[in-house]
Parts: sequence; structure tokens; C-alpha cells
Amino acid sequence: MYWLIGCIPKPSFVKVFEFVKLPTCIGQLSVIQNLHLSRCLSLQKLPTSYYQLSAFQNLDLSSCLRAQKLPTSIGQLSAFQNLDLSSCSWSQKLPTSIGQLGALQNLYLNNYPNLQELLTSIGQLSAFQTFHLLRCWNLQKIPMYIGPFNTFQTFIC
Repeated sequence: MYWLIGCIPKPSFVKVFEFVKLPTCIGQLSVIQNLHLSRCLSLQKLPTSYYQLSAFQNLDLSSCLRAQKLPTSIGQLSAFQNLDLSSCSWSQKLPTSIGQLGALQNLYLNNYPNLQELLTSIGQLSAFQTFHLLRCWNLQKIPMYIGPFNTFQTFIC
């Protein structure tokens, strides 16, 4: 178990608020399962080394208003289950590698103002259970097949 700062052994639950970017040593923290960066208003990007987190399951980036885009390396997170990008100002589409997240169960894209397109790779998510797509005002393109989920919520898209 580790603290993010300095990569010193401590708990496996990390919560930070004022990072502009996460330290590259995050890739060395193999036991991290949850990373909650909600309301981390200064965060601009994630390091590409985070794909090395073999136990990584949950990423909450909700309300990270300055973040630019998810690294394409997100598809390499084999244990990844939950992704929350609600109220983010990310790029116009998610990386195509998101379709490689075989364990992804829950995806939250609520209030995602820049999202214009959902890629067909989302249809490859075999463990998909919950998909929230609320108030995505600029969404223009949705694939014919999204996935076998139990809960799909979409309002005013």
C-alpha cells in the first residue's frame, strides 16, 4: 500500500485535490486500486505510466474541469471496473482503447459538455453493466451497439 506523494508505503486509497499532473512514479504503485481525483480542479493530464497499475479498478475524475484527455494507455488496465468522467471538459471523444477494458462495468459520462462522439469500441465491453450518459449537449454520434449492460440512463442528450 502506498501514498502517492513520494511513493512511500501507506494506504491503497488515494485522494488528492490540487495536482496539475500526477507524479510519474504512480506507475510503480502496483497495489493502488482506487484513485479518486474528483474536483481536482487543477489536474490537466494523467501520466501514461498509470497503465502499469495491475490492481487498478476505480478512477473518479468527475469535475476535473481542466483535464484535456485520457491517455490511450487506459486500455491496458486489465482489472479496471469503474470510470467516472462526469462534469469533465475532456476531449470530444474517448480513446478507442477504452474498448479493451474487458473488466469495465460502470461508465459515467454525465454533464460531459465536449463529448461529440461515442466510439464503436464501447460495444466491445463484455462486462458492461451501467452506462450513465446524462446532459451531454454536444453528443452527435452514438454507435448502433453499445454493450450488454443492465442499466442505461440517458436524458437530454
